[in-house]
Amino acid sequence: MTPPRRTPAGGRPTDPATGGRGRTTDGTTDDLAHTADGPGRSTDDLGHNADGYGRATGELGHTADGLSRSTGGLGHTGGDLARTGGGGRRARPTKAELAAAADRTIPDVIADGLDVVFVGINPGLWSAATGWHFARPGNRFWPALHRGGFTPRQLHPGEQDELPRLGLGITNMVARASARADELTAAELVAGAEILADKVRRRRPAWVAVVGVTAYRIGFARPKAGFGPQPERLAGARLWVLPNPSGLNAHFTAETLGAAFGELRAAVTRP
Repeated sequence: MTPPRRTPAGGRPTDPATGGRGRTTDGTTDDLAHTADGPGRSTDDLGHNADGYGRATGELGHTADGLSRSTGGLGHTGGDLARTGGGGRRARPTKAELAAAADRTIPDVIADGLDVVFVGINPGLWSAATGWHFARPGNRFWPALHRGGFTPRQLHPGEQDELPRLGLGITNMVARASARADELTAAELVAGAEILADKVRRRRPAWVAVVGVTAYRIGFARPKAGFGPQPERLAGARLWVLPNPSGLNAHFTAETLGAAFGELRAAVTRP
């Protein structure tokens, strides 16, 4: 499937099915209306924004066309914003570090030929400050990944470099970090879908799982798309849409999120 080349007008991305309201007519939720990183205030991580952090992959947080580059080295952004705590993990970022993380990018966790690449909306400030995907405390991506059977135990966000060994990766629809996903424009999501298609074409994963139905609907011009498998493919990869794991997404519990991830896991491992 080739993403649409026509760029919609800028401004807050509005789901055609909802007119920008929080809940759609088919019961899905507007995942751009809250952060994707977890509970708490919307000034932190946007909820699994699909940022990434690659280990020797050559994808240092920049987009496929090289326009949006990381300002730091491998594994951190912008001059090591978040201090390193015990065990080599970065400590909780300060308010000043979170504020400074706006518009930064983080590297993808990616490699060639993975089973599944998870695609977040964009990095939240917590992720941009630490260099970890779905980093904000309370984000349910990592628990759902384990509950769904993708990891043998629940990984800490700082262990994200273990994912490629399990056949998994993480990237984002939009590279730049923001406090809220609804700060992104529709044009950014459409452009992000095109960049994602190019990345998938080069990296050749078997499956691409977009974490957030509204971002998928806007970016790929599929206003009626729902959760689960999609009929089209993206650059040869099969497509799946998952719920946003943000703690603010009250329509999904830890159990139902885990079940949604488990459905994808079953499809990936099906002969």
